[in-house]
Amino acid sequence: MVHGPGTLDRLGNLARENGITRALLVTDAGIVAAGHVERARQALESASVEVVVWDQVVENPDTRCVDACVLAARGAGIDGFIGLGGGSSIDTARGANFVLTNGGRMQDYWGIGKATRPMLPLIAVPTTSGTGSECQSFALIADAETHQKMACGDPMAAARVALLDPTLTLSQPRLVTACTGIDAIAHGLETAVTRQRTAISQFFSRESLRLTLTHLSQVLDQPDNLAARGAMQLGAAYAGMAIEASMLGAAHSCANPLTARFHVVHGHAVGLMLPHVIRFNASVPEAGEGYREIAAAAVGSDAARSAEEAADALGRRVQDLLRQAGLASTLRKLDIPEASLPELAEGALKQWTAQFNPRELSLSDFASLYAAAY
Repeated sequence: MVHGPGTLDRLGNLARENGITRALLVTDAGIVAAGHVERARQALESASVEVVVWDQVVENPDTRCVDACVLAARGAGIDGFIGLGGGSSIDTARGANFVLTNGGRMQDYWGIGKATRPMLPLIAVPTTSGTGSECQSFALIADAETHQKMACGDPMAAARVALLDPTLTLSQPRLVTACTGIDAIAHGLETAVTRQRTAISQFFSRESLRLTLTHLSQVLDQPDNLAARGAMQLGAAYAGMAIEASMLGAAHSCANPLTARFHVVHGHAVGLMLPHVIRFNASVPEAGEGYREIAAAAVGSDAARSAEEAADALGRRVQDLLRQAGLASTLRKLDIPEASLPELAEGALKQWTAQFNPRELSLSDFASLYAAAY
């Protein structure tokens, strides 16, 4: 992990150190327009690394996007990938790496440890502070036919370098800053209490929340505050490291159908559902204690006298951030029909992250969560 303002200038040397001499730079048109691609190109070429730019990444990439990226990589004769952008760019580069080096289709790698051949080096350069994809070994890719999101993970798919330059986040629109920041907070809050959590993942969860719960409000008020943006970027990366060990929970299971069915931006969707999931989980003693410790550190000791009070305090903090960002905090305000809640609950029950939630959920539990959010 390389972190700090101006570290993008080290990209070429870092690529060389990892054996990259001809890179496919995977990004999107917005990152090109912001000028970040040209900066990256100059850094690479100054170290005599050839660059081929592929800027066709789409939000929430699917298998068609990955296939197109593979074709570009194969035609360019590359020996490494640079993922520059949000989680979608990094996931697309990682997904293309699977297929380019191991063959087959993206669907063949759904799960963990399906790669059998070495993969090309990947350098991840996030321009948002949210997904933590730069510190994970999973590509989250949707099946273009079924729209099912597939988590495709393998230790060989992890980036060799996560390059965190907060100057790259200055160009983010306010909505992107808010949604990605809330997503990072959700990652910290969910990973802290999952069934699969470990001492190491909890350390990264808490460090992530120490940074993100404090600094997102500051970034929203002071968008040019580079120190606060750097803290958010580091916090998002720490949350990504926590996800590697502990996975996620029910808030993400609830968010995915809202994105798939009603196109609610992922970070907004997960932030809207998160307060209700926290309150639902607080009855599990281990989860309640986890929330109490987080609330004591990040909200104040008065908010953490009991698990229920801690859950309420954390839920209110998330809802306050939604309001500060000008985002709806109920499903009703998003004009989502109340009649669609049963369908959403059925979709949430099928999501893979629900199995890691500290409290088991039935179909009626998911229906109750959506009703509370409505």
